Amino acid sequence: MARALVAVLAMTACVPAQAQGVSASTILIGQSVPLRAATRNWARDIRNGALAYFRKVNDAGGVNGRKIELISIDDANNVKQAGENTRKLVTENGVFALFGYASATLSRPALPIVEENKVPFLSPFTGADPMRVFNKHVYNMRASYADELEKIVDHYTLFGIKRFAIVYYDDVVGKENLAAVERALKKRNLTAVSFAAFKDRAKPDIDGGVKAVIKGNPEVVIFTTLFKATSDFIKLAKKSGATSQMVSNSFPGSSPLARELGKDGVGVAMAQVVPPFSKTSLPVVAEYRAAIEKQLGRKEYSFTSLESFIAAKATVEAIRKAGPKLTRESFMQALDGMSSFDAGGYVLSFSPSNHNGSSYVELTIIGKDGSFRH
Repeated sequence: MARALVAVLAMTACVPAQAQGVSASTILIGQSVPLRAATRNWARDIRNGALAYFRKVNDAGGVNGRKIELISIDDANNVKQAGENTRKLVTENGVFALFGYASATLSRPALPIVEENKVPFLSPFTGADPMRVFNKHVYNMRASYADELEKIVDHYTLFGIKRFAIVYYDDVVGKENLAAVERALKKRNLTAVSFAAFKDRAKPDIDGGVKAVIKGNPEVVIFTTLFKATSDFIKLAKKSGATSQMVSNSFPGSSPLARELGKDGVGVAMAQVVPPFSKTSLPVVAEYRAAIEKQLGRKEYSFTSLESFIAAKATVEAIRKAGPKLTRESFMQALDGMSSFDAGGYVLSFSPSNHNGSSYVELTIIGKDGSFRH
């Protein structure tokens, strides 16, 4: 009996322990998103884009024999809840990695838990500067807000436009967006002609903001605010007789903003950090459309779910490259080695010292039917 026990123990010692969140058949990935808040449609797009790609992979047998399971928990757009969800996902659900948190505000409370447990934190849906600072465990798969705002200013100044106004939140992220626009203007020897700074995200002073901006007679108004504030501002500005070109960074979410604006959205421009979902000449867009249709059972496309789909594809590629003996460390090493990953017309580039994978930005305009033209 003693010999048999020793033999069993010896055999067990030879078998490598599975990484947390990895079994012989499954890889668990966790996500905290506001599935029931005002931003729920946007959050569902984030979840559904990832699910569409993971389903495609799972239907084909998984990665190195393992299926991918996404655990999504609602945080109601509450910072404290996002932190609590993160701890639950890591310590109770035992996930391998975290994916697709919906904003910098919701991502930041996750970071201490991420660092404490050495968990990969993948594709936060934000371009805010605090999330761009190098962190071994954080991988951004989209352009920064600064990249977007530089593109906006560059585009309009090429047409001789010089009078810009800025609408932003008077908080940490909002002030970083303001600074990014001001840097872009300064490069061209310009300064903003007017501003609207909202101190309260929940109850922005739209009337006061519109009056302050119109006073400067801007040719272009740049928005870095959420979809409701942006929409309310544009509607009131148009009603007040403003003829400025209205343009937003990607922060509000394209589909929510277009829906909220309705007929007032015609001609409003938006920065996008992935190619248009109508551009089926790109392999990744065609792949995405087929997968999201299968996932949802209908033709419902968005820039957000496409972004999530691409991020999920990069995640799976790193899992594949890490090989059958998957660990968090081998996974992050695989991501660090993806110096030029072509997802099908959208390239991501990481290295051991660079975890900001893309600077791609394209401008689109909302058409009469609510679609986006490019």
